Amino acid sequence: MNNKIELLGYYGNDQIHACSAWTSTSRDLSDEKLERIPKLLKMLADAGHHTPFEKSSLHFLVDTDIASHIHLLKHRIGVSINGESARYKEIKEDKYLIPDDWKDIESNFVDGDSNKLGVQNDKWTTILEHYTELGNTLYHQCVKDLEPTLGRKRAKESARFFKTYNSQIQADIMFNWRSFYHFLELRNKPDAQKEIREIAAEMLNIVKNLDGNPFKYTIEAFKM
Repeated sequence: MNNKIELLGYYGNDQIHACSAWTSTSRDLSDEKLERIPKLLKMLADAGHHTPFEKSSLHFLVDTDIASHIHLLKHRIGVSINGESARYKEIKEDKYLIPDDWKDIESNFVDGDSNKLGVQNDKWTTILEHYTELGNTLYHQCVKDLEPTLGRKRAKESARFFKTYNSQIQADIMFNWRSFYHFLELRNKPDAQKEIREIAAEMLNIVKNLDGNPFKYTIEAFKM
């Protein structure tokens, strides 16, 4: 299952960013000032005067593998994140991601190693799928068997050690535009991990295709 990104809603637009910058002089709008918005936003972006871009917000719901969820949490500035927690509930829907660039790559275990591991020489996508499903089966059985002795809370929070990094959880993520730009600078780059790069690219694609293109000049100002 691929990671999924949904825009729940947004606030703001190019004019909101411009008016925030004009607060230091005059927020009164005229046709002449409206025409200056593209140039103003570019000047602000180029000069690093990014505070006015904090006045908008972008609210996403993401089904993401745990590895990418960690990337969302790391190095963030001004980003609000709430994620589905296996500590507070037993995750019943065992969603997981299989990397699509593994495709038909075959495993080449040394003779005997595959038997020790309980796997056969096969495609790595198949091995990962079996490994993940085993972890999910062990997770649910572990919760069940630990609960009578350790209690429901401890059973849930410790059984999740069987969950793999490709297991998917749901995360509620809100950026202001400044933090969104910072996130894209980190994660929508060729050297970012493929899965988080795809999440970042799809978020930007969704924003670029909003009805009416409300952030058109902001996107152009930041050269996105």
